[in-house]
Amino acid sequence: MKTTDYRQLSEDYQRVGQAIDYLQEHYKEHPSLSEMARSVNLSEYHFQRLFSRWVGISPKKFMQYLTKEQAKQLLAESEDLLSVSYATGLSGPGRLHDLFVNYEAVTPGEYKQGGRGLDIHYGFHYSPFGECLVAITNRGICSLIFLENGDREPAISSLKNDWPAAKFTLDNDGTKNVIDEMMGLLEAQLDSPMRLFFKGTNFQVKVWEALLRIPSGSVVSYEDIAIHIGMPGASRAVGNAISHNPLPVLIPCHRVIRKSAEFGDYRYGPNRKKALLGWEMAKVDLARTGNNVMVGA
Repeated sequence: MKTTDYRQLSEDYQRVGQAIDYLQEHYKEHPSLSEMARSVNLSEYHFQRLFSRWVGISPKKFMQYLTKEQAKQLLAESEDLLSVSYATGLSGPGRLHDLFVNYEAVTPGEYKQGGRGLDIHYGFHYSPFGECLVAITNRGICSLIFLENGDREPAISSLKNDWPAAKFTLDNDGTKNVIDEMMGLLEAQLDSPMRLFFKGTNFQVKVWEALLRIPSGSVVSYEDIAIHIGMPGASRAVGNAISHNPLPVLIPCHRVIRKSAEFGDYRYGPNRKKALLGWEMAKVDLARTGNNVMVGA
């Protein structure tokens, strides 16, 4: 991933997000490829090239991953996924996410201190899912925040609100490798585990630890998470903990959907959630079949 043009992929994502938004509004009409292309002001040829560059498959195939029928099938396949993952582990493209992650949560005492004595370096970087703020400490990555409309100030404010007593340094050079590592994590191609360092309540941490057990290309329901952590009936609280996930993508909260097979809300917008899920499902399929799409196919 070292030579990947993340700026280009980030720009591609903006068009993909628009296409997903269009599809959500017009899904009952089963829009054609040409109609989807027109919705983002591209020709069919260039729309096809966009998807091939961004995810490696055709727009039609990508959109098939985002149907309610596909979500229902994934939920059925993943009914006992968390229990199985703890008991036996998985192999192949769906290897357990946390095999590639070392994580540490702050202690209760550190939680109360709000980051006092902690040096946090942060930077802004492009990714295949939009521009984001990345923050690191000597104990691991502590924050990943996607920007809205390129506005950096809300992201900085959110970071400082999470760690009010920490010392902050803008350091784009020091944080630039995190996106490479993140993409390596998503594609199960890391030489060594990523180190995450996060702050949350005991309940939040328990939920986030469960999320780390969901393999790429799979989904589970909020109820599944609640049952797995020993609190059946706490799906609403699980949803609240997920909404406060400080490390989206790295802690894969996008892989949790509603039991009804609706994709549900997402801190950074439902389109980004669908883009993340579709991207992962496509990569898992490509890894399994070895197929790719030719431009214009």
